[in-house]
Amino acid sequence: MARKPVSVYLYIPNILGYIRVLLNVVAFALCFSNKLLFAILYFISFACDALDGMLARKFNQVSTFGAVLDMITDRVSTACLLAINSQLYRPGLIFLSLLGLDIASHWLQMYSTFLSGKTSHKDVKDKSSWLLKTYYKHRMFMCFCCVGSEVLYIILFLLHEEQSESVVTVCANAMKGSLILSVPLSLSLFGCTIKQAVNIIQMKTAADVCVLYDMDKKKP
Repeated sequence: MARKPVSVYLYIPNILGYIRVLLNVVAFALCFSNKLLFAILYFISFACDALDGMLARKFNQVSTFGAVLDMITDRVSTACLLAINSQLYRPGLIFLSLLGLDIASHWLQMYSTFLSGKTSHKDVKDKSSWLLKTYYKHRMFMCFCCVGSEVLYIILFLLHEEQSESVVTVCANAMKGSLILSVPLSLSLFGCTIKQAVNIIQMKTAADVCVLYDMDKKKP
């Protein structure tokens, strides 16, 4: 008797995705009452982002649903943390701009991927930007940028003490006051800067794909 196929909803990497969502819900529920526990739970959820991809390949359980679940979980969790930091620091527009860029860049990239008939939004071999191709080709480089961004947002959340503090002042004081803190803060700031540059390039190249698709449809 043939074995019944496992539902995509019950794929091992997708179950891990549900756990990530639960960890984020608990983390944000505790973010103002227990900042350290929030940071730990949030980072564990973020770290599992790499694990679910490994599990998907190991058990041959790669799925479109899993990719979308992974993308949504990443974008929503980052957006929530950026929204919180925008209320803690001034100018809050910095964090809101990063939030908008993150969502717009990844949404356009995902949509342009489907228009191009590709199976993965990480397939950028035909792009002209060396930085974008380097980012997606070298996993360790992409990991450094992604981890740097998230760690920076977490550190800023943990450092906040007074309402409406200047984010520039807080970073400067942290780097001057502690050598131990200045190293991860500097590295995460560097990684985050590269990540935002990649987001801008990705948004532009993805938008170009959408425009070319529209122009091709209008050709006689």
